[in-house]
Amino acid sequence: MAIPRTRPSAYPAILSYGFRPFFLLGSLQAASAMLLWLPLYYGKLETFSTFLPVDWHIHELLFGYLPAVVTGFLLTAIPNWTGRLPVQDFRLLALVLLWITGRVAVFFSAETGWLLAAALDCCFLLAVVVAAAAEIIAGRNWRNLKVLLPVATLFAANVLFHAEAHYQGVSDISRRLGLGAVVVLIMVIGGRIIPSFTRNWLVRDRPGRLPTPFGRLDVGTIALSAVGLAAWSFFPDTIATGVLLVVAAVFNAVRLARWAGDRTLSDPLVLILHLAFAFVPLGLLLAGLAAFAPGRIPPVAGIHTFAVGAIACMTLAVMARATLGHTGRELKASAGTCAVFVAILIAALLRVAAAVAPAEAILLHMSAAFWIAAFAGYAVLFGGFLMRPRLRARA
Repeated sequence: MAIPRTRPSAYPAILSYGFRPFFLLGSLQAASAMLLWLPLYYGKLETFSTFLPVDWHIHELLFGYLPAVVTGFLLTAIPNWTGRLPVQDFRLLALVLLWITGRVAVFFSAETGWLLAAALDCCFLLAVVVAAAAEIIAGRNWRNLKVLLPVATLFAANVLFHAEAHYQGVSDISRRLGLGAVVVLIMVIGGRIIPSFTRNWLVRDRPGRLPTPFGRLDVGTIALSAVGLAAWSFFPDTIATGVLLVVAAVFNAVRLARWAGDRTLSDPLVLILHLAFAFVPLGLLLAGLAAFAPGRIPPVAGIHTFAVGAIACMTLAVMARATLGHTGRELKASAGTCAVFVAILIAALLRVAAAVAPAEAILLHMSAAFWIAAFAGYAVLFGGFLMRPRLRARA
């Protein structure tokens, strides 16, 4: 007998699978945090946080939004890896409440004290790593334990972020360490799902050239990129770091070209995965060039290429596809879904342009507007799917 996807429950549908609450809360967090950011940036609004406005902005997207989406993905993927039932009901509710507690604690850390806020905030990712590891180990799915290494690094970066912000007044290494961890996670997970989804779609609808299977080039590229991003985290301005990043950019571009993305133009759900991953080599290139010529290529260009390009685009792409598939709906992008994808791509391109040309403030404002439209759009389009039970298959 096939293992049931969920066990019978008296809890609402939104607590039946990890992607449901965390994708919805993550999208709302991403939209609301960006809505508050520009008033904070211009001094029109204040938080009750010990963080400087720029650190609050970085933290709530890197360690607020991102962990929510990563958790939703992991808690949904792990049952497929292990054959075990998903984390749901009370255990899932406990994780959701822990995530919410972290958001409130960070916002009011000036009232609670930085150490208590840091402890409450960091507990979430620690709990996720423990819960995910327990499920993988119980399912004897040893090979997927390595997926938790970037997540554990993200947890360590969050701890360091709080410490840097308190003792130095502003975060530094932790920003890049957290970004690098998630970029490596995209390389690992993206390297699985992008060729797989592309192959499945091409075999069904477009006979011909298929994505190249995972091989030594992929392993070497991920390893080289991880070393380069680690060097970037601690020594962003050295020539050696620049060389590592530029070489990693070239190999990631080659890797992407092997996945037959040029043949997916007619399927937005597949195409957006390729476009999102394209920001990985672009971010590596800009971060590497900044080490050679920081006066011409500002360091923030690479940072925002990773954050708004690779990470935001990839997470929205995965959120949309997973929501459709796991709620029993057809894997087909509606006009609204396409609009969400276009909005986040425009937001990414405008944010990179704003980093290169900081005097053009309109670029920053437009990027923020498109970001909010993308994540609010996801919440509106998919929120109902996430809160209602899975559609039953037709006989």
